[in-house]
Amino acid sequence: MNAKEYDVTIVGGGIVGLATAMALTAEYRLSLLIIEAENRIASHQTGHNSGVIHSGLYYKPGSYKARNCVEGREALYRFCQEQGIPHERCGKIVVAVDDSELPALEELERRGTANGLKGLQRLDAQGIRDHEPHCTGIAGLFVPETGIVDFTKVAQAYARLVEQAGGELRLSARLIGCQPDRAGLTLETTRGEIRTRALVNCAGLQCDRVARLCGVEPGLQIVPFRGEYYELIPSRRHLVKNLIYPVPDPRFPFLGVHFTRMIKGGVEAGPNAVLAFRREGYSWASFSVRDTAELLAYSGFWKMAFKYWKTGCGEMYRSLSKKAFCTALQRLLPELTVADLEPAGAGVRAQAVEPTGALVDDFRIVERERMIHVLNAPSPAATASIAIGRTIAEKAARNFDLHLKESKPQSA
Repeated sequence: MNAKEYDVTIVGGGIVGLATAMALTAEYRLSLLIIEAENRIASHQTGHNSGVIHSGLYYKPGSYKARNCVEGREALYRFCQEQGIPHERCGKIVVAVDDSELPALEELERRGTANGLKGLQRLDAQGIRDHEPHCTGIAGLFVPETGIVDFTKVAQAYARLVEQAGGELRLSARLIGCQPDRAGLTLETTRGEIRTRALVNCAGLQCDRVARLCGVEPGLQIVPFRGEYYELIPSRRHLVKNLIYPVPDPRFPFLGVHFTRMIKGGVEAGPNAVLAFRREGYSWASFSVRDTAELLAYSGFWKMAFKYWKTGCGEMYRSLSKKAFCTALQRLLPELTVADLEPAGAGVRAQAVEPTGALVDDFRIVERERMIHVLNAPSPAATASIAIGRTIAEKAARNFDLHLKESKPQSA
């Protein structure tokens, strides 16, 4: 039994949990603990992120996504500059390859303008080639505020600042029970019990389960989608200068297969989006009886699957066929061949699905007595993490009666 009682315990050592901890320890007088189920931070969605700093182009004006992305993007650029984290504001192009995609491209331009993006440029076919000489399309949009970074390094910097401010981090501590009482909460973990006055759930792929452990019905279920990547072989990396994206299908919260120059070198191509049969399932061989049974028993999954089965089958085919994956990429880069691609990593997206089968598109944060549950933190969560962390910290301050630190006297 740990004798120390914490003011706030954060469940989840991904980038959102760490950013929340950073905001809380920077602004408020409190004792804080982060518990992380894995033996290192940023193990899942953060650590498998493609590293794109999103501009805020895609999101509905006024949404949590739009507000937090625009604010968080600039905060992240400043943070990386201050902390010496390699990053680059390189810009990207979004490319329409036929007339049917022009209305959606125009809508993206409208949203980007409404969200305050600066320097957007509409491109014709020659303009596309000026930015990306090997890319083919009939129209495009240049988005100069998009960038690249290694989000694992960002998360490590957040963790370092949390610990410097007095926060604690406990790894290999999976939450397995939560008992509320008049004075607070007793958390049962795989590393013993923890007493805390309040809890913030930033558990990502496990957030709905954590909510239920805490006696909160989330009203949704996490359905894991695996995104698989290829990488351009070294001799063909010159085909992509920066970032090339398609016009996305507005029915889905996925952006389609695209090309991303990475800050640590190389060019990624992908991802697709296939159903994963384990919440942390990074390959077809990764399977969980519990996760699969829970998925198949959820009515919301079947309603979603019935609505989008054709798209799902296409994604699965691309997963199993390198040639089909390459064909999808050739819409943007006709010179690409199957031989130019080599397998790269994969990530798993925690897609929240409602009982109706609707895909939850925006952030969803549920507040309860002594608890805050972050039940959907989709892309651009990594880009917007500083802004999201501040938002959650402000909610925590109100709900948990936290007090601001005294301002330090200015030096003469």
